[in-house]
Amino acid sequence: MRRRTFLAAGASFAAGLAAPALAQSKTSVLKFVPEADLTVVDPVFTTAYVTRNHALLIWDQLYGLDSNLQPQPQMVAGHTVEDDGKRWTFTLRPGLRFHDGEPVRGRDCVASIKRWAERNAEGGLLMSRVAEISAPADDRFVIRLEKPFAGILNALGRLGPPALLIMPERLAKTPSTEQIKEIIGSGPYRWNAAERVVGARTVYDRNVDYVPRPDGTPSWAAGPKVPHIDRIEWLVMPDSGTAMNALRSGEVDWWENPPNDLLPVLADSPRLSIRRSSPLGLLGTGVFNHLHAPFDNPSIRRVVLEAFSQEDCMAAAAGDPNQWRAGVGVFPPDTPMANDAGLEAMTKPRDLAASRKALQAAGYKGERVVLMAASDNPVLSAIGEVANDVLRKLGMDVDYVVTDWGTLVQRRANKGAPSAGGWSMFNTTWNGMDLANPGVSQMLRASGTQTYFGWPDIPELEKLRLAWIDSPDEAERKKLARDIQTVALREAVYIPTGQFFNHTAYSKRLVDVPEGISAFWGARFA
Repeated sequence: MRRRTFLAAGASFAAGLAAPALAQSKTSVLKFVPEADLTVVDPVFTTAYVTRNHALLIWDQLYGLDSNLQPQPQMVAGHTVEDDGKRWTFTLRPGLRFHDGEPVRGRDCVASIKRWAERNAEGGLLMSRVAEISAPADDRFVIRLEKPFAGILNALGRLGPPALLIMPERLAKTPSTEQIKEIIGSGPYRWNAAERVVGARTVYDRNVDYVPRPDGTPSWAAGPKVPHIDRIEWLVMPDSGTAMNALRSGEVDWWENPPNDLLPVLADSPRLSIRRSSPLGLLGTGVFNHLHAPFDNPSIRRVVLEAFSQEDCMAAAAGDPNQWRAGVGVFPPDTPMANDAGLEAMTKPRDLAASRKALQAAGYKGERVVLMAASDNPVLSAIGEVANDVLRKLGMDVDYVVTDWGTLVQRRANKGAPSAGGWSMFNTTWNGMDLANPGVSQMLRASGTQTYFGWPDIPELEKLRLAWIDSPDEAERKKLARDIQTVALREAVYIPTGQFFNHTAYSKRLVDVPEGISAFWGARFA
């Protein structure tokens, strides 16, 4: 209560000094506070949501996922299916142009799909079924499969990071292990490189030449993407008090991810709207590095998993018990694949003294554990503190590395040993839609060094995941989902740390804000 009282007083003081930013210019300007600084601008190179959200402004998608997680045509005008489901021809809608004036061509789509597929679970699976992908004409491309793949449209509409976004061929030919050098898309906003200030500001200008899809209903990433606002400024504010005061005073218009404990203060302001960011919430994940000791040992991972308390992690992350759930497995609660198989590992009473003994019996030899945590994300910072406490109580030699999220994102790509600039463990969160089933979940892909950070290699899990994807029967898929969760928790591929619901807050002058994702098309000032 003291913290809230102090922050509220600060907000009142700020309100007396600052006039709303939008009153100072005829050009419509949206000032937005993202969850973290944008340190990686290439949407294929990372799974960070801040990069995905940035990318959706600049690049466009072939298909957009709607609120029912169904892919709807976006850049594609339509498609045909031949040869018993093995030949798909996609036709692009007219008027698509990149920001440099060049038309979007079929070969741009081919190169973009290939590059994206090297870093995405669904994309990799799709390409494993592809006999040939080609562009016979500028306005179309063809995917010829070795055997039918029912999930092809879901893959091409991939929204969870890395999302499939279409780049110019010359940029899409950049190796996926390197970042692109130019930020050129065909989406509703353009990258303003001249006003980029790392650690402080990112600017996007409306693409006046953008042609929105003429039909459909706006729903998450689907439907017409109409850019109403002329200029969007992302302003980095790592301190929650500063961000809250700026929002309440009108210095900024939208705060993407305020901590739950500040929601009552924000709700006191009659000029603000507050809503849940996603109906499926966020799922916490403790990510192990499977390449190096000690977490290359599944017995050690299992001991650590069983020592973690979802209640402790979620209470630290979200506060209000009404805003989180424990007893959560690898799929979001209340979704078709959610089940209770193997959940006793997460729900049984914790006994750290017994776990400490079990850790030694599992073969822990005192190896240094480099635990990374994000200082500028209140949720990840809080979970990081819980993780640090648990690992130390287990008797592990912990090097607790606290940095900004952008630095963590760059370091987690290092596959080297912890002693050589690598890492052992970090915590992150995923939108529930990105873990909703084995087909989309990056955290369940377990085929080695081409998987998500941590690079698990668990053939049994990967075999089950592929069987789930190939199965056309819903009952069989649910059974396989139970088997997948059983293996994932037994092998401790990662630690599910619970589910919580975050919120977004913005000025009531801002209307028609897209739901489900942090997107900006459609939004306008009343």
